Formats: sequence, structure tokens, C-alpha cells
Amino acid sequence: MALSVLDLFSIGIGPSSSHTVGPMRAAKQFTDGLESSGQLAATVRVQAELFGSLGATGRGHGSDKAVVLGLQGQSPETVDTSTADDQVAAAALDAELRIAGHHRVDFNWDEDVVLHRRKSLPAHPNGMTFRALDHTGEVLRERSYYSIGGGFVVDGDASGNDKVVADSTVLPYPFSTADELLAICAREGMSISDVMLANELVWRSEAELRERLLQIWAVMRECVDNGCAAEGILPGGLNVRRRAPSLFKSLKATDAGLQGSSSADPLLAMEWVNLFALAVNEENAAGGRIVTAPPTVRRALFRRYCTITRNSCRAPTTTAWSASCSRRPPSGSCSRSTPPFPAPKSAARVKWAQPVRWLPLVCARSLEALPNKWRTPRKWASNTTLASRAIP
Repeated sequence: MALSVLDLFSIGIGPSSSHTVGPMRAAKQFTDGLESSGQLAATVRVQAELFGSLGATGRGHGSDKAVVLGLQGQSPETVDTSTADDQVAAAALDAELRIAGHHRVDFNWDEDVVLHRRKSLPAHPNGMTFRALDHTGEVLRERSYYSIGGGFVVDGDASGNDKVVADSTVLPYPFSTADELLAICAREGMSISDVMLANELVWRSEAELRERLLQIWAVMRECVDNGCAAEGILPGGLNVRRRAPSLFKSLKATDAGLQGSSSADPLLAMEWVNLFALAVNEENAAGGRIVTAPPTVRRALFRRYCTITRNSCRAPTTTAWSASCSRRPPSGSCSRSTPPFPAPKSAARVKWAQPVRWLPLVCARSLEALPNKWRTPRKWASNTTLASRAIP
């Protein structure tokens, strides 16, 4: 199965791609179906039921809110995260929904969005059922969906050509392990990013690929900036205070004291990585705009790479970053021919596998562009278990 970098990087909202982004997409898909089938005008009520893990943990993950937003025509990529909670609260208070953004129906929060804590649909733990009713109470349309992870949604009622099938695209340089990827680079005299770009061009032009990657990077950068600036208490009722803003101020003061030199503390770079990872985590928990798959380690390392290579506390502008990779986009080691590998079994392997796994994604051009101290040690790449984790 072929998988593109743009399949792995998904713009959405926190706190969960499977429990927040997926339900919102499923709800919007359902209302889009109502509109395209001509059934929307006759709809006077819409109900949603969440099952399995969605039903058991949906309140904490905001699955119920995501469904309401999706039914009102919002998508994870474009919804205004600063007003999302207000939109949901208004729907509950006014007892009405604007299906697909314009068709009004009555809405009862307790009756029309039901979370089943101990019931499941047969195909997957993250199941949802939506139904539209007419003025007599008859069902106009009913569909079940499954949020299978990463923001991907499967229509449980699809048949024939609508069923999900694996992408059988033939890649010019297929690989399934890091050893295979390195062997291709050595054999063809290509860098990692050269190989990735050649694979990506099977699906789309370089101009389109670059534009979409820059859009993803812009969301990543905004997420880190927002996490470093936003103060207060995180949602969830546990009174957890955001820590990233105070840590950002502390590190910025430390950098200013070093006057651009990090030689006094060689581990200072990792403090910035920790900060950016924390900022993303807190934005994700707060329901902010994020990039999934997963958001934290990749974004923090990439952001710090941009920082240390430009002697600045700020990431580059989109224009500067685009110019820095003018020959090829930072596809990283994403275009691949197999699905993700199982996680390492031991805690030690988990600890070391994460940097190996995501390091190819943090370079503006390729691994070769990184300073020697940031490169993946060769002995790690030769370890088949860890090497398998180098491919996202």
C-alpha cells in the first residue's frame, strides 16, 4: 500500500484525531450527503449516537462538540477554534442547529447527541450513527461511520466503489524499513529528500506539493506560537495550568544572556525542544488547531532545527523557509509502501525510537542538512527494530 506525506499530515483540532477530528468529519460528511441527495429540505431533526470508545471518552475528547460543529457544516481544517466552544454552547442554549450551515432544525443536546458508554458497533470501537428525521418522525437517512485513527473516517454503509481500498500506486522507490531507504539512497546517489520527492510526484506536481507542505508548516508554527503565548487553565476540570508561556519567557531570557552562543550549555537546545513539545501538547489539549500524526515530537524538533540553524529564537517566515528548500520540499521519509510498524516492546526502545522515528521529518531539506551532532547515529539505523521506527 502506498502512503503519501499528505496522508500522514492532517490539519485538524485537538485534542484527538480519532475522537475529535474524525467525528467532526463524519458529521459533516453526513450532512453533505443530505444536501446532495435532496433530503435536507425535509429534515426537521438530526440525531447522533456515539459508540464504543467514542461513547466512553467522548466528553473528555470533545467528540460531542465535534459532532455538533460538523453537523453545522464546520470542518477541522477551517473551523474557528477560538469560537468553537461558543458555537456549540449557542446551539445548546438556542435549541437549534443550522445543518450544513444554513438549514435550521430543532436541537435537544441531551436527546440528539447520545454517548453510549457500553455499546459498540461491530466493525470498530470508534463507531457513530447519524439519522435525519422528517416532520412525522420517519427516518429520511441513516448512516454509520467509523473513525479509524489519524482523522480518517470510513463509511460503514458504503458499498461497491465507495468502499475504502488500499492505494495501489506504484512508487518509483518503494521501501518498508530504514535500511531499505538508506540502500536506495546509496544505490541511486540520492538524498532522502530526493527519494521522497520522486515518490510524491507520482500523486501531484511539485508546486502543489510545496504549497500544501508550506500550509502544514504554517499551522505547525502557529500552533507552537499560540502554545507559547496562551496562559490560563486547560479545559477538563482538573485545574491544570499552562506551563509553556512561563518556560518560554525563561528560555528566552537565558538565550539573551548567552548572546547567541549555546556553548555554555550544550543541552539548552533540548530545553527548547521540550518547550515546543509542551506548547503543542497544551494547544492540543485546549482544542487548538494542530497537525496530527503525531503533532508533538515532529513539530518540536523541526522548530528547534529552524531556530538553531538561523541563530534565532523564532522560526523562519514562510517565504524564507520556502527559499531555503527551493530545490526540493521537506517531504521527510513519508512516502512509503507499507503501513506503520508495531511499536517497540521495551521502554528503552520507545525512549530511543522516537527521535529516530521523527528525525527525518524535521529537516528543511534532508538528514544530510543537519549538523553532525543532530544526525541519526549509524548504529541506530542498522538496528532493524529501531530502523523500522524511523519510518512514520
